[in-house]
Amino acid sequence: MVNVITQLFKYMVALIMAIYTIRCFTVFSVKKEKKKRRIYRSQNFLMLLIHFMLYTIIFLNEKSMYVLVFYGAQLCFFIVALFMYNNIYRNASRLLINNMFFLMMIGFVMLTRLDMTLAVKQFLIAVASVAFSLAVPVIVEKVGFLSRLGIVYGILGLGVVGSVFIFGTKVYGATNWVSIAGIGFQPSELAKIIFVFFVAAMLYKNTSLKQIIITSVIAAVHVLMLVVEKDLGAAVIFFVTYIVMLYVASRRVMWPLLGLAAGSGASVVAYHLFDHVKRRVIAWKDPWGNYNDAGYQIAQSLFAIGTGGWFGMGLYQGMPKDIPVRESDFIFAVIAEELGGFFAICLILVFMSCFIMFINISLRLTNNFYKLLAIGLSIAYGFQLFLCIGGVIKFIPHTGVTLPLISYGGSSILSTIIVFAVIQGLYLLKQKEVKQIEEKRRESEQRQRLDQTHL
Repeated sequence: MVNVITQLFKYMVALIMAIYTIRCFTVFSVKKEKKKRRIYRSQNFLMLLIHFMLYTIIFLNEKSMYVLVFYGAQLCFFIVALFMYNNIYRNASRLLINNMFFLMMIGFVMLTRLDMTLAVKQFLIAVASVAFSLAVPVIVEKVGFLSRLGIVYGILGLGVVGSVFIFGTKVYGATNWVSIAGIGFQPSELAKIIFVFFVAAMLYKNTSLKQIIITSVIAAVHVLMLVVEKDLGAAVIFFVTYIVMLYVASRRVMWPLLGLAAGSGASVVAYHLFDHVKRRVIAWKDPWGNYNDAGYQIAQSLFAIGTGGWFGMGLYQGMPKDIPVRESDFIFAVIAEELGGFFAICLILVFMSCFIMFINISLRLTNNFYKLLAIGLSIAYGFQLFLCIGGVIKFIPHTGVTLPLISYGGSSILSTIIVFAVIQGLYLLKQKEVKQIEEKRRESEQRQRLDQTHL
């Protein structure tokens, strides 16, 4: 009976996921606010339905009351958090709110299926992160001196990245974790946000050669420190984010061309200097020929994705324990195996709808600092997606970065929720600006009518 329900639900979940994903994009073309609200409410219903169906399968397999309690806690959290966000920030982007919580739902489901202890830890960190993030849009909207702290951001970012040299512990060959009182934290996740603030504050007014050199040197120190820590995934994200922000600020094509040349040269040097980089490139080129060594991880990921097919094996029907680092870096392969390639593709599209919304917000902002800030956070978010999923499907060499809001990792989910909250703050700024323009237009029209009446 459990297998019958599992097989039935996997097709239903795929269908509901497709409807949810379609609504992520149709909302962009809708002009009427009332119709948009209907779409957002339907998304809330669909995401809660998927959450319920997947936890039903988990309960039927685990037969534990603890699963029901954990599901109930999540349900209360999502309902309360959605209510608070939608009422505290009435003009916020409902699409980003819905997608953020929906992606967290999928993360909790997959982590519960893999390791209940990790799922509970992730849930508690997510609750604290969302509570903290409620204040972030207000700070972005109200605090006016954020753009004047360029060097402060730079020093703070270097301090955060460099903290691993004092408190760092080695995980999977990279010394990029800090452990304090038994709690692990990846400083580069927080530093990524500070870094974007730093670059935006340095370049939004002044793109002279001197200013670019100063900014580039400090940015290069960030990247080199990450390389020394062997956190190459974060180093690549920092590098690409900086190059794009520099191009947007200066509008000079030579900077991305120089960056591409420098990045290519650095990649060759890293390949020859670091054994773990060489191993990952070898595994990417021929995982089957190195199956018993470097290629095992990628090969198992590809086996899982291929086994899942379009609609997956169903929760608890796959073999995710054969995939190394399945809870974090390779969780996308677990999703593809058990929920199917169709669900995985829809998941990518949900991620992409967030990215499109990020870019859309950045293009509508008129203040250069906020525009650069939105662009930088968008690129950091989007490129992390590319590195994670591209590494899992063997499109590029694996770099060891997490899937935002889904992979296990407290620092990862905290930083991503903060990114969404900062973007919400920027969206609110734009909405406020549009409202002020509309009020001025109405006042102008009213004055014109009064003048005509007097005439």
